[in-house]
Amino acid sequence: MGAALRRRLGRKPPLALWASPTGRALQTLAVIAEHLELDWHDARTDIRLREIDIGAWGELYYADVMAEAGPIIDRTTGLFVRRPPGGEWYDEIAVRLSGWLDDTKDGTCDRLIVMHGMSSRVLRGLLTGAADRPGYGTAVADGVRQGAMAEIVDGVERILEQGDAFDPY
Repeated sequence: MGAALRRRLGRKPPLALWASPTGRALQTLAVIAEHLELDWHDARTDIRLREIDIGAWGELYYADVMAEAGPIIDRTTGLFVRRPPGGEWYDEIAVRLSGWLDDTKDGTCDRLIVMHGMSSRVLRGLLTGAADRPGYGTAVADGVRQGAMAEIVDGVERILEQGDAFDPY
C-alpha cells in the first residue's frame, strides 16, 4: 500500500493522516507514512473509525457463531444478515461516521484514512452518495478485498489497488 501510494502521490504529499485507533490500523498507517516520508506521529485517530461492533459475537469464531445462530453473513454481499446481539447495525455506523465527516470537513488537505472492512463500506457509501441498501438503513458500498485502496473524489470512487487478501465472499 505504501509503495503504491508513493508511486501515485510522490514524496511528502499534503495529506491528513487518519486511522482507527486499533493496533493493526495504526501499524498499517505507520508503514504507509514511512513510504510517503510523512511522520506517522502526526496521524490522528478517532474511535468513530472503528470496525462494526459485533457485540456478543466478539472474540468468537464464525463457525461457532453459525453453529448456534445459523448463517450470519450473506455470501453474495459479505454483509451481516442480522444485527449481532448487543452489537450495532449499519445505520448506526453511518451516524457515527457522518459525525466524523462533519467534524473533519473543514480540513485543508485530502485525508488518507486507514480503517476496517464493514465500516469502510459504510463510509464509502456515504462519500459517494450511494442509495440506501435495502434492509441496512443506509448506503453500504460493495465489498473490496482486504488491502484494497479506494480514492473518492467529488463523490466518485475509483479502486486504486485491488488488495491481495483472500476474500471468501
